[in-house]
Amino acid sequence: MKIKSDARFDLVSLGEVMLRLDPGNSRVRTARSFYLWEGGGEYNVARGLRKCFGLKTGILTALADNEVGRLVEDLILQGGVNTEKIIWRNFDGVGREVRNGLNFTERGFGVRGAVGVSDRGNTAVSQLKPGDFDFGEVFQKEGSRWLHTGGIFAALSSSTAEVAYEAASSARANGTIVSYDLNYRPSLWKSIGGKAKAQEVNQRLASTVDVLIGNEEDFEVALGIEIEGSDGSYKKLDLDAYKKMIEATSRKYPNLEVIAVTLRTVKSASLNDWTGVAWSKSEGFIVGKSYEDLEIFDRVGGGDSFASGLIFGLLNGVKLKEALEYGLAHGALAMTTPGDTSMATLAEVKKLAEGGSARVQR
Repeated sequence: MKIKSDARFDLVSLGEVMLRLDPGNSRVRTARSFYLWEGGGEYNVARGLRKCFGLKTGILTALADNEVGRLVEDLILQGGVNTEKIIWRNFDGVGREVRNGLNFTERGFGVRGAVGVSDRGNTAVSQLKPGDFDFGEVFQKEGSRWLHTGGIFAALSSSTAEVAYEAASSARANGTIVSYDLNYRPSLWKSIGGKAKAQEVNQRLASTVDVLIGNEEDFEVALGIEIEGSDGSYKKLDLDAYKKMIEATSRKYPNLEVIAVTLRTVKSASLNDWTGVAWSKSEGFIVGKSYEDLEIFDRVGGGDSFASGLIFGLLNGVKLKEALEYGLAHGALAMTTPGDTSMATLAEVKKLAEGGSARVQR
């Protein structure tokens, strides 16, 4: 890939940033207090690249201009992500016209799976329309080496899907690499056409990007690429089936330079097997390290941290195998700490990617 070198940003993400309310070891329905985090599928990638990998990143989003919106902004600033491109919408006092998104998420434990309850209707970002952002300024005048967006942002409304298409088209026209995480969420598509609508939107957007990321369900449900013999567990499916799935995807979308798939077997909410596969035009099919019996503290954001690790490797021109290992290691580490975003360091990622252990460091 020819990655733009003369740019203000290493990456900008296009997506929603919500306020996450985390009941800790309790449950949403019984909580009396919550920890506060910021998070969002696309944003988490920008934050991970900034805090863990030290790159210059920015967020393209919209927020209602009230105390909650300013709290979200403060959390973004603590994460080191540039906020200059945030569009601020006037708040009407009660949220009839515009509001900020909330995400109540409990972590799960053992046989009790994690649960997420989104409260994001009528948010500022869901009302974005083509023309709201000056993409000429972002990708031509200032420049960004990479644009990341995904299926969560595209599912917020019919207009956000058009904004994603507009952003991807402008980015590619100005030499910026575009990645897209399918990130299928049934709850987001439920009231606007379900799986059929998700496939229509994602298939169109997949034709405009360079790097496509997702898990098995994403490719099957959101993109309509079938996997023979799939039962939801990569352990019970020959990896050759994933190779065929990726090959089918690359034939259908010849614009794709890289495809990456995370594979997870959920033994319990606290114990997962975790690995991934990837493909590129130049290096073919690659299988990553397998993390057996990975102990999970908070699985939310693991896929986003995988994406940021992978992108870090690709931005630095390493071989696909090494980039894949960065992604898997970063995703694994992110799931050992609370919140949507990674608390890992680059040294920890490199150590784990290279086969290091959890031995105490003094």
